[in-house]
Amino acid sequence: MSVEQNPEGAQLGAPAEIPDNPQKGMFGITGSGDVSGFGGLVRRRPTSADSPRPFGSYFDEVHDALEEAYPAFADAIEKVVVDRGELTLYIAPERIAEVAQIMRDDESLRFELCSSVSGVDYLASDTRRLHIVYELMSMTYRRRVRLEAAIPAGGSLPSVTSVYPTADWQERETYDMFGVVFTGHPNLTRILMPDDWEGFPQRKDYPLGGVPVEYKGAEIPPPDQRRVYQ
Repeated sequence: MSVEQNPEGAQLGAPAEIPDNPQKGMFGITGSGDVSGFGGLVRRRPTSADSPRPFGSYFDEVHDALEEAYPAFADAIEKVVVDRGELTLYIAPERIAEVAQIMRDDESLRFELCSSVSGVDYLASDTRRLHIVYELMSMTYRRRVRLEAAIPAGGSLPSVTSVYPTADWQERETYDMFGVVFTGHPNLTRILMPDDWEGFPQRKDYPLGGVPVEYKGAEIPPPDQRRVYQ
């Protein structure tokens, strides 16, 4: 006859605990390098300040070509960051479609392809917590650049689908997962979740939920109801 035992320190049904060290992983795991986890774990976000000139590589040429081609450059570019060999131009959200148009059409730039549009949620570390990231590629000059725009939750920014048709489904996914509204999008509807789904699953304050699973007579609770076992 088997006797059902709960792990020491466990209180089934109690809310999840946060490990005392934010660099620990889920359930207090150490040594794996995994510090993802669900329980409100916090990793310090690196400061992304303006990078000094010269930027290096072809980055100065891209910056100067955009400044020359775009009269509203000073109002549109919030900062320029070069990090780990990549160039990111932070764009005022209301200007993103204008900048995309120049990046595509100017002869000195020719970023013909938008390969990705994605979202990032910087909950509690940025008042404009939702960042939208556009990966652009110039097939003419074999160059890459990243555009990034930041909006608060509930905010919106123009769609770039009229410039890059490839952004259509990618903007829909960013809307579906993060709730980012792209004004002017031809059909901004959910693409992964059901039409009547409530909430945006990749926001960091979205509950994990889950379905309890039975395993050899024991019940495994959903992730956000588990506890840390030290």
